[in-house]
Amino acid sequence: MTTVADHVISTLQASGITRMYGLPGDSLNGLTDAIRRAEHFSWEHVRHEETAGFAAAADAALTKRLAVCAGSCGPGNLHLINGLFDAQRSRVPVLAIAAHIPQSEIGSQYFQETRPQDLFRECSVYCELVTTAESAPRVLQMAMRAAIEENGVAVVVIPGEIFLHKTGDLRVHPVLPTHSTCRPADDELLRAATILNNSDKITILAGAGVEGAHDELVTLADTLKAPVVHALRGKELVEYDNPYDVGMTGLLGFASGYKAIKEAEVLLMLGTDFPYRQFYPEHATVIQVDIRGRNLGRRTPVDLPLVGSVADTLPALQPLLRTKDDRTHLDRSLRHYRKTRRRLDELAVNDRDKAPIRPEYLAAAADRVAAADAVFTVDVGSPVVWAARYLTMNGRRRLLGSFNHGTMACALPLAIGAATVNRDRQVVAFAGDGGLTMLFGELITLTQNRLPVKVIVFNNSSLNFVELEMKAAGIVTFGTDLHNPDFAAVAQSLGIFGRRVEQPGDLESALAEAFAHDGPALVDVVTARQELSIPPAITAEQAKGFSLYAIRTILAGRSDELLDLVSTNVARRILD
Repeated sequence: MTTVADHVISTLQASGITRMYGLPGDSLNGLTDAIRRAEHFSWEHVRHEETAGFAAAADAALTKRLAVCAGSCGPGNLHLINGLFDAQRSRVPVLAIAAHIPQSEIGSQYFQETRPQDLFRECSVYCELVTTAESAPRVLQMAMRAAIEENGVAVVVIPGEIFLHKTGDLRVHPVLPTHSTCRPADDELLRAATILNNSDKITILAGAGVEGAHDELVTLADTLKAPVVHALRGKELVEYDNPYDVGMTGLLGFASGYKAIKEAEVLLMLGTDFPYRQFYPEHATVIQVDIRGRNLGRRTPVDLPLVGSVADTLPALQPLLRTKDDRTHLDRSLRHYRKTRRRLDELAVNDRDKAPIRPEYLAAAADRVAAADAVFTVDVGSPVVWAARYLTMNGRRRLLGSFNHGTMACALPLAIGAATVNRDRQVVAFAGDGGLTMLFGELITLTQNRLPVKVIVFNNSSLNFVELEMKAAGIVTFGTDLHNPDFAAVAQSLGIFGRRVEQPGDLESALAEAFAHDGPALVDVVTARQELSIPPAITAEQAKGFSLYAIRTILAGRSDELLDLVSTNVARRILD
């Protein structure tokens, strides 16, 4: 006679799922015991449930399959919520099993009581409480189907004792992905073609939704003689083998991407929900293609909204287009991109052996040393800036981060999920010193689970991007200092290969040694605190803010900080 927990594991296995991320707890005992007894199914133990959510998100992003995490009642599953928000906003299929207090105690203010079905509703496409053993299989099926079909998070809340209830010999029904074609109607495609055929200044803005349509995108750009700008989540999908790519736009992007969009007569948005409205053109005709109709026109007014996947839409649109001869807009954009790229690369150097090390140099060095099929995970803040600008995508590498949710401490947990999927594939985490220490205990997960993740710490002893935001707002930096340990020494004490790098001349050899190490490794790199990650377009308000920051910093008696900022950036040429 099987239990509800046994049926859960059997259903997951029949659906191609072989692991679950989490932390044990008494309300999960029935489930973890079922995993113990199951063959070919693993419990991926982490030190914090937030990590379980992130790891499952990375797993789903890499495998394109449903991934599973679990948390015990009350505080246990509450810790999942940040990772689940990230998975939901990254649109990857994750099933979260949230154990609950005994059903007879619900509503009594029992020990560790929460309302998980209410708490998780905002970060899920499906969230339901299992009230009987008989209803558990059906709720599980509906949750898995919702997560898979809607590419989101589904939460199943189960009181702990229900896991142990007997089910009888129930038939196990696998829940597998479906495959559909979705594109706009013929008349709408003809309208799009008419607009595109009658314009000579077209710019394409491509995002994560172009997955599976790289070659079709390049063919389209060639036909239209259109520069291709990418949003951050489109970087790994767009910029490689693409002679029409002119870089990224947005706060982390390039001046060339910003300029190509601002000068367009027609902006063709493909699979992107790029959120920053100040980077859209003011007078262009806008065509937007998105699989989610609710996203159409959400960021900028759209003249022609089209519902469909990019992979299905472009092959249907291509035969309706005329090949253009006028390359004026394209060539101007490409020239500007080459100039912008050259100036960025001029910053990614060993600056006359001067310490602390430029973060641009660190990112570029890691890019050179890393494997051709490496998975990079990046923390928010300054690490994601340098990753966006200096990591080279080639169609085999992957780039994962909290690009929509924007949470600290994501690099190491995402790396844990990525390495769990394939321990033979190189995984490199770009960790900020603040982000790493927020979930510091997960370094132990690397050794316990034998995960050969390579952690690079951008150690500037500050919440660096927060400081930049303060400066842009004209505020004297406050509360952003970080008093850090020697991260390499900490890693060594945990049984992890560790190296600390303070001099630029030692950087590449330390990275090469760490990357070649057979096991987890950490390289603690002391980087320049005052390096400015200048956005591609600086508003008058931001310029005013920097001036106010300078004046207020001097009046606060901290002129040494201002001097450090000037000396660090004096060789920089502002990107135009």
